[in-house]
Parts: sequence; structure tokens; C-alpha cells
Amino acid sequence: MPIRPRSVPVLAGAAVLCLALVPSAWGRPGPVPKPAEGTASTLCAPAGTLRGAGGQRAAVSLCASGGARGLSVSAPATCTTGSRAAVRYACATSGTWTARRDGATVASGTLPGADATYPGPGTYEITASVHARSEPGGVDLRGTVRAKLRLSAPKPAPTHRVEVDRRVLRPDTVTTLTYTVHRDSDAGDGSARFGLIGEEGSGVELATDDARCVNPLVGRHPSTDRLMHSLDCAFTDLQPGRPATVRVRVALKAACSTVVSKLGYWMPRGQDVFTGGMLVGPTVGCDRS
Repeated sequence: MPIRPRSVPVLAGAAVLCLALVPSAWGRPGPVPKPAEGTASTLCAPAGTLRGAGGQRAAVSLCASGGARGLSVSAPATCTTGSRAAVRYACATSGTWTARRDGATVASGTLPGADATYPGPGTYEITASVHARSEPGGVDLRGTVRAKLRLSAPKPAPTHRVEVDRRVLRPDTVTTLTYTVHRDSDAGDGSARFGLIGEEGSGVELATDDARCVNPLVGRHPSTDRLMHSLDCAFTDLQPGRPATVRVRVALKAACSTVVSKLGYWMPRGQDVFTGGMLVGPTVGCDRS
């Protein structure tokens, strides 16, 4: 029996967006709705209904926002029991999502979360593999949902960037990598945390003579154990035109390991707790040949 579309208000400041519910069969993506658009920083669209053999249902929406903190996707849902006197519950959702624009995959991550750099305004087709659960109602459903959202927030201007002089490592070698961290914006201050992480369990070791960097300390006091596959550097004097440079020795054993880099930095807005950003830096790969 078909489900009648119903409008769902989405509040963002003073704006109200009404979107149509689009059902989908259990475990299969439903038809893609027309893009929802507006000036709100966060947009939501009903994305599908997951169904269980006992009549349980989970009506799932997909919400997305883009900006300086990245592309964030969540999947709020309402669960309904399969009993004759059906009761609705707010249910917890988890899973993964993929965003496509113009047919190409531009971002992916976990639900909920801001796991990817925001590619800028445009129409995004978001597909999510969702696990919806509600303990009071005994609902436990999995399936795939889909929605189109048209985001209008502009792509933030880059404030920092990270460069590295080599992109390939080889097993049983010690390679010196030179990383350069630039601050290109006058906004914010000169503080930044730069992190390098190899693959845990591979035997890779990262080391440097730079006093601004340490291998992170783990365990309870008085533990002196450190993560030798990781390096944490604190910069306090980054300015436009004055980048920070750090030389890192990467020692590989027989096993290969990539080394990823990330940069956390301040972009203060007074006493706003949700300030700053995280930048994904270059990944140095490993060649076994």
C-alpha cells in the first residue's frame, strides 16, 4: 500500500523548509526526491523508510551542512513498532555515507559526522547505509537511503596548507621527509598542531630532532610509553609569508606503511567554543616493488 507523502518542517533560524517524504523498500534505495534548497546552513530531506519483517519501520531523513568545519551529514529517524497499537520512538542511527556531485564521488564519512572537506555549493546526491535502533520499541533495522540536497554555503577560502617534499616510502629504509606548513590567512593567530600518523602495528617509527615535536605519550602515570608511529608538533609562530618547516625521519621495516598528516589550527571567534578547524594534509604512500 503506497504511503502518502507528508511535509516535514525543517527549522533553521527563521526559515522553514517543507520537504516530501519519499518511502523506500526495505534494504533498497528509494526514488531520489527533487533537491531541497534554501539559505539555511543545514538542510534535511526525508530519504526513505526501512521496514522489518514484523512491521517495524524507520522513517529516515538525511541532513547535510557545509562550511568551514567541513561537510557534515546526519540521519535522524523515527521508528515505529510493528504492533497493532503502533508507537513512534526517536531512534538512534549509525552507518556510513557517500556524497556525489555531478556523478562523481566528492566526500564520504560516518554517521553522524563532519568527516570531509566541504567541496562548495551545489547539488549533492547523498547515499547512506543506515542502522536504525530503538530499544523501547524493539526496532533494529538496516538499509540504504538516498536524498538530494542543494547546499548554497560558499566554499571557505583556504587558510592553511601543508606540503611535503616526497610522496613515496619503501620497506627496510629510513627516509627523511620535509614538511612545510603555511598559514595564508590574516585571520586567527599563529598557533597550530601538526600531526603525522603511520599505520599501527606495521613497525614504522617517526622521529625528528625538532624540539617542537614529540611522540605522543600513552598510558597512565608513571608510564613512559610513547606512540612511535605518530608524531605531534606544536607551532606558535605561523604567519603569512613565514611557514614552519619540520624534517621527519620515517623508518620502515619489512612491512609497508603510509604516513598521513593533519593540521589543527585556531581561527578564533571571541569565546565561541566551536572555533578552529582541521585540515587534511598530504599522504605519503609506500611502494613494495
